[in-house]
Amino acid sequence: MTIEDVILVPGDGGFYCDDQRAIREGAVRDGLVYVGDPITEGFSRIRMPAECLTVLLRLSDGCTARGDAVSVTYGGVAGRDPRLDASQQCDVASRILGPWLLGRDVERFRPLCDELELLTDSSAGRPLHRALQYGASQALMSAAAHAHRRTVAEQVAHEHGLSPRWQMTKVCCQCGEERFENVDKMIVRGADVLPHGLINHTETLVGSDGSKLTQYVQWVRDRVRQLRPEAKPTLHFDVYGTLGLVFGWREPGRIVAFLSKLQEAAEPFPLQIEGAIDAGSAAAQLDAFIRLREARDRAGLTVRFIADEWCNTLEDVKRYAAAQAADMIQIKTPDLGSLHRSIEAVLACKASGMGSYLGGSCAETEWSAQLCAQVAVATEPDQMLAKPGMGVDEGLMIVRNAMAQTIALARSR
Repeated sequence: MTIEDVILVPGDGGFYCDDQRAIREGAVRDGLVYVGDPITEGFSRIRMPAECLTVLLRLSDGCTARGDAVSVTYGGVAGRDPRLDASQQCDVASRILGPWLLGRDVERFRPLCDELELLTDSSAGRPLHRALQYGASQALMSAAAHAHRRTVAEQVAHEHGLSPRWQMTKVCCQCGEERFENVDKMIVRGADVLPHGLINHTETLVGSDGSKLTQYVQWVRDRVRQLRPEAKPTLHFDVYGTLGLVFGWREPGRIVAFLSKLQEAAEPFPLQIEGAIDAGSAAAQLDAFIRLREARDRAGLTVRFIADEWCNTLEDVKRYAAAQAADMIQIKTPDLGSLHRSIEAVLACKASGMGSYLGGSCAETEWSAQLCAQVAVATEPDQMLAKPGMGVDEGLMIVRNAMAQTIALARSR
């Protein structure tokens, strides 16, 4: 089965893209938006609606395969590609991606995805934007699954030699800036991992001594007990490097001393901290995470560390896994480019004993989320992200339903 036509359609992502640097440097909120000038490449305003570029492949049997090119909310920082400009990337895709795809045999996606990553945008002197790789790879995976009359999960398992147990993956929800009502939604719906917290501001959300974050962790714990006493979720907080800003990322002992209090505040629930520090570069981040984990182990704490910033590629994931620099890695799917690299990242984590979190972004689409849910069913990471959006209900519904339907189809065969 071959590709007879490539159709590119600019569209909307599931949330917004924010200039993280401008926000960290004091941009003030005014309702939904931020007041001030953007700093990061690719932003004309500090908060902009997320965009997508849909890649449609018309196949030789008349059917269509789809992929959605999207970038993450905080594009252009921590080594990531810039925010996706759908109009701009549509031009690039028309010139480079479309001609390359035409006539291709879609029986297997892995070799095509390997080739895809070698394409370059000569006008920019760099590989294709990772968002384009992400979207095109989704379409190729969908096409291969269609060619063999399989689900994407079954096609992933077939091409990677996997034997899935066909079971649900734990889902991690994110509350966005609705840090109280959205937590209620997560608890009522029985989310496995919650609430993310979006702890991105030291003064208002952490406090000079960490007391504000401690109070929030206690509130989440108590709210779970109040609304669903039988529930046993994992408490997961993404702190975007703010602990390093408050306590000094070069002083892991001070951070661990605070985390001892935070772990106590979370009990009896397990505690995970994502992005405890941001050391400013890939090499410094890896070294700082190693020292932080060593300090944690010496203190005998059970809090788990999750790597995110500066861990953007399959090679980065493998380095963290080899160094055992964290307990889990968030595999931020758009940042890794072609979706088959996220598959390989999950498998690399599992092979090394590292925890794997098939993540991504609230700025994605329902289609990219559904395909990631199928990848989760096939590769069995420790948890995956409820996406897109920040409303909780929608993202949780999308990924849970996609997993449940995929599992039912696979088991029926």
